[in-house]
Amino acid sequence: MKLLITGICGFVGSTLAKAIRAAHPDWTLVGIDNFSRAGSWFNKQPLLDLGVELIVVDIRSAADLETLPACDWVIDAAANPSVLAGVDGKTSSRQLIEHNLQGTINLLEYCKRHRAGFVLLSTSRVYSIPGLVDLEIEVVAGEGGARFAPRNDQQFPVGLSSEGLSEDYSTLPPVSLYGSTKVASEHLALEYGATFDFPVWINRCGVMAGAGQFGHPAQGIFAFWIHSFREGRPLKYIGFDGLGHQVRDCLHPADLLALLEKQFAEAPDSRQSRIVNIAGGLGQSMSLAELTAWCQTRFPDSTTKVTSDPNPRAYDIPWMILDPTKAGAIWDWKPRTSVHAVCEEIATFAGDHPDWIALSRT
Repeated sequence: MKLLITGICGFVGSTLAKAIRAAHPDWTLVGIDNFSRAGSWFNKQPLLDLGVELIVVDIRSAADLETLPACDWVIDAAANPSVLAGVDGKTSSRQLIEHNLQGTINLLEYCKRHRAGFVLLSTSRVYSIPGLVDLEIEVVAGEGGARFAPRNDQQFPVGLSSEGLSEDYSTLPPVSLYGSTKVASEHLALEYGATFDFPVWINRCGVMAGAGQFGHPAQGIFAFWIHSFREGRPLKYIGFDGLGHQVRDCLHPADLLALLEKQFAEAPDSRQSRIVNIAGGLGQSMSLAELTAWCQTRFPDSTTKVTSDPNPRAYDIPWMILDPTKAGAIWDWKPRTSVHAVCEEIATFAGDHPDWIALSRT
C-alpha cells in the first residue's frame, strides 16, 4: 500500500502518519506540505525519521502535483481549518477558497490521473448554522462544571437530536466560508469519483485534539485551553451566557486509522454510504466550563484567570456534537480514546513544551 497524505506536517496529518507507520511498517508513506502553518516545521524531522518521503508541495498549484509519484490512496488532511478564516482579517476569502477548494480540485485531478482512491477529511462545520443557533437549550450539570444541552421537549430539525447531528442534518448556507469550501469539496469529490470511477470516502470529523496540536483557539480549543492553563495565560469565555457552557465533542486523529483500514479494503463499487460522521459524540464531549474544572485540577498552581465576554463572534454555536452512530452501524467504528485521555495526553505534552503556544504561532 502506498499512501499520499496532504498537509502531513499539520497536527492531523502528522499524528495519522505516525499511527499508520506504527500499525503498518510495510506501507509506503508519501507526505506533502507547504509549511504555511505556524509550527508545522516541528513535525518535519520526526516524520523523516520514520521513513516518510516528504515533499514540499503547495496543493493550490496544479503544476506542483504533476511530478508526484503515483499512490494507491490520497488522504486529504490539508486545509485552513479555522471557521473564522476569510473574515478574521488574517486571511482573505480568496486565499481560503484557493487552499480549501482549488486544492481539492487539484488533488482530484491527481486521483483521476493515477486511478487513486480519495479520502476527504471534512468537518462538522459543513452543517447549517441557523438550526443550531435557534436550538432550544438549557444549562445542566456536567462533570465539574455546567454545560448546555438541548431541551428534549422541542421539535428538532431533521437530522438533529439530543445525541447530536446526523449526516441527514442540513448543509445549506450559512455554514461559514470555511464550511462552504468543505461542502463544495465533498460534492466535487463524489462527482469526480462517480465520473472517473475511483473510490471516494467523505469523513466528517468532529473537533480534533491531542498532543502536538498547535495552540490556536479557533483551530484546537482543547489544546489551546490546556496549554494556556499550563503556561498561566489568561483565557476568556466568549459568547452566549459568557460562562463557558458551550459544548464540543473530541476526537483523537489516531482513531481514524481503524476506519481508514476498512475503507481502503472496501470494493470500489461498494454501495456503502460515502459520507459518515467521525467524532467522539456525546460521550466524548466537554463544555469549556468542564474543561476549565479539569485544568484547575490538573494544574492546581496555574495563575490563569478566566474572564467573560457574552458577545458571540461570527459563526459561534452553543452546542455542536456530531452523532457517529452511522459509522458504527456501517463500519463497526467508534472512538477509542476518551476525552479525558486526550486531555491528559495534551497536558503531558504541555509539561514537556512549556512555551508551545508562542512557538506554534511563530
